Amino acid sequence: MELETMKQLAAALAIGIGAIGPGFGIGLIGKGAMEAIGRNPEASGKISTNMILAIAFTDAIAIFALVVALIIIFI
Repeated sequence: MELETMKQLAAALAIGIGAIGPGFGIGLIGKGAMEAIGRNPEASGKISTNMILAIAFTDAIAIFALVVALIIIFI
């Protein structure tokens, strides 16, 4: 295989595998938050705030995977 083809394959694997984990993580965070709100609706404000913060941290991992994929492609 040529070098350019290998770079594209590596970048595709980096973002593909790097996005699976955060995708599952965000789903689990949302599931947990909805269960918690269902059990205690009065705490929905605190739960929603913490859920959004946790989703932002989880999404940062996918952004790191994207940066790695771009570095592989352009360097």
